[in-house]
Amino acid sequence: MRQRQIGDVPVSAIGLGGMPMSIEGRPDEQRSVRTVHAALDAGITLIDTADAYHLHADEVGHNESLIARALASYGGDTSAVLVATKGGHLRPGDGSWTKNSSPEYLKAACEASLKRLGVEAIGLYQHHRPDPDVPYADSIGAIRDLVDAGKVRMAGISNADPDQIRQAREILGDRLVSVQNQFSPAFRSSEPELRLSAELGLAFLPWSPLGGIARAGELGGRFAPFARVAADRGVSPQQVCLAWLLALSPTVVPIPGASRPETIRDSAAAADLVLDEAELATLSAT
Repeated sequence: MRQRQIGDVPVSAIGLGGMPMSIEGRPDEQRSVRTVHAALDAGITLIDTADAYHLHADEVGHNESLIARALASYGGDTSAVLVATKGGHLRPGDGSWTKNSSPEYLKAACEASLKRLGVEAIGLYQHHRPDPDVPYADSIGAIRDLVDAGKVRMAGISNADPDQIRQAREILGDRLVSVQNQFSPAFRSSEPELRLSAELGLAFLPWSPLGGIARAGELGGRFAPFARVAADRGVSPQQVCLAWLLALSPTVVPIPGASRPETIRDSAAAADLVLDEAELATLSAT
């Protein structure tokens, strides 16, 4: 698979988002493990997770633990796999999402993630979402302290605006390597953050990069041109969507979520799909 860069680490151009394997509608663990193994077989070396990817209040870190077990049971070499996790978001178990980005909480959350992942240092630790009750500089300062302590190798931020990206860069310097924001054909409001990330040399990880295109019957509107290009190319609309994202910038590394082996295999194939200028112009103008 083609590769891209996160900090000083080469990763597959397409990553795997672990959230669907642990929240509402999640499959049984065996299918999830097969999904992770299928991703590895396809050459994927970036797996994105978070301590908040769980369903019930008493299973914080469900997805982190699942990913760790799947990697441990894989028959091949996983030394090149970068596991990226996040802290600062919480799920109290009633279906809602809350926030806690206090330095004390983030440091404790990182310690718990280290144990669940079974590593001495987290490859990429990301601040999950700004907390309106905590100064952003304090939250990012906690991430800096974790890097300084050797518990985190590289730092990232998620759901950040341009001012927050710049502030995080001031606090973390070159230790800030990535920005993870929502971005898809249907959700393009993070274009300023994508451009700024490229300017600063930061990897941009679009979450929910398929943005609904994966749901049958929802290929109208902005998705219609993706479906037409897919039909012409003999590939899935999902592959066209991911290939379009890859063409936006060499810093983009989409992390489509998956809970089925066939789904992540299809997404991984997008790394080899190169769209021509006319196709890209049509898709970008949609």
